[in-house]
Amino acid sequence: MTREINVDVFFDFICPWCLIGKRQLQIAIQQLKQTHPDIKVILHWRGIQLLPQIPMEGIPFDAFYLKRLGSTTAVRMRQDQVRQAAKAVSVDIDFSRIHRMPNTAKAHSLLINALKVGGSAQSDRLLEGIFSAYFHHSENISDSAVLRKIAAYCGFPEDVIDDILDQPSIPFVSADTGGKGVPYFVFDGCFAMAGAQPADTLYNAMLEALMVQG
Repeated sequence: MTREINVDVFFDFICPWCLIGKRQLQIAIQQLKQTHPDIKVILHWRGIQLLPQIPMEGIPFDAFYLKRLGSTTAVRMRQDQVRQAAKAVSVDIDFSRIHRMPNTAKAHSLLINALKVGGSAQSDRLLEGIFSAYFHHSENISDSAVLRKIAAYCGFPEDVIDDILDQPSIPFVSADTGGKGVPYFVFDGCFAMAGAQPADTLYNAMLEALMVQG
């Protein structure tokens, strides 16, 4: 008999740790499939904005991080740390190519409404597409034209895309992470885990959630 485990993932598109955490979660799910093939993992992507105050047109990326971290040395050290963690899960992030820090309300709005009309595989392609547009192709994901192109590539009909993008973009702010930031994982509503945890840690968390199910 097939059993299910629900995993809520709170994330933001501008957070590289969220992309890294997504890769670690994918590895953990593959591990679970090998050891427990009767378990189906259902993912619920919960978009929140780390920086809802950013204007819709975005702000200069380098200036943002210099102000946030205080010095070019601190920025370089933080980016080196992220790049090393990303490389461990075969993700290449070149911060030098990213020019703007975008407001992500419109991207989150696109995804949450696309989830209502598309299948899980198609919606995951959209999620990946938005992450890739920002971190790999340095595109402005607060731009409707960029989001329309990504959604079309993922197979969403143009009229559906237009309907979604015409809806108001509201801040996606959540208190559900308890101030722990993102990525933030909730396993079957039983317990939560913050940060881009290693795949083994996420795998064991899913096993513990299954034990609680009984």
